[in-house]
Amino acid sequence: MPQKTAVSEERAGTTPRRRTGPPWWGKILAALVALVVLFVLLVRFAVIPGLGELFGEETHDRTGPALLKSIKDMSRYEAATGNFQVVVDLEKDTKYLPDALKGKRTLYVGAGTVSAYVELGGLKDDDVRVNDDRTEATLRLPHAVLGKPALDPDRSYAVSKQRGLLDRLGDFFSDNPNDERAVQKLAAQHIGDAAKDSELTGRAEKNTTAMMEGLLHSLGFDTVHVTYAAKK
Repeated sequence: MPQKTAVSEERAGTTPRRRTGPPWWGKILAALVALVVLFVLLVRFAVIPGLGELFGEETHDRTGPALLKSIKDMSRYEAATGNFQVVVDLEKDTKYLPDALKGKRTLYVGAGTVSAYVELGGLKDDDVRVNDDRTEATLRLPHAVLGKPALDPDRSYAVSKQRGLLDRLGDFFSDNPNDERAVQKLAAQHIGDAAKDSELTGRAEKNTTAMMEGLLHSLGFDTVHVTYAAKK
């Protein structure tokens, strides 16, 4: 019995011990990651003066010259412009999947303008009547209409974007500009609806009437009548 114990102890002494710590390359990798994180924090919080300027970003505009595609003569009088702002809350869900896994929600502030104008290019001869001694003029103009809403990129911005895990992975591998277009299109639609409910066209017709009266009075007409055609 004592001999077997001695032999067992001798064999045990010759058995190499297993390493319990990480390999040498793992230690080097962890040290490099720690250095990168430390460097980013130093640049982000400007701990060392001048370090951020050394690795500062530069913007280069390499856009080519703009090409003139067409020219269109305008015969309308833009008599009023409305400024509008809307907060768009657009949410897209997927059936049978939770929002945390698949879903998008965007909160977007859209600011833009809508113009109201009177079209003067289509006036006919019987729309403009002048008496024989050219002291009285009568104009019949079409009603004012609204132009297309125009978003202002300097005043429009996304407040927050919430995306599910699958959407984040999809955006990581590919850019999807349609998401931004969808919320911008919806903002423009709401701004256009708000312009229809406003008094923008009425203000445009009032301003057009004042402009035409002032113009014809300056041409020597004593009496000026401005009317608008019946709405179709």
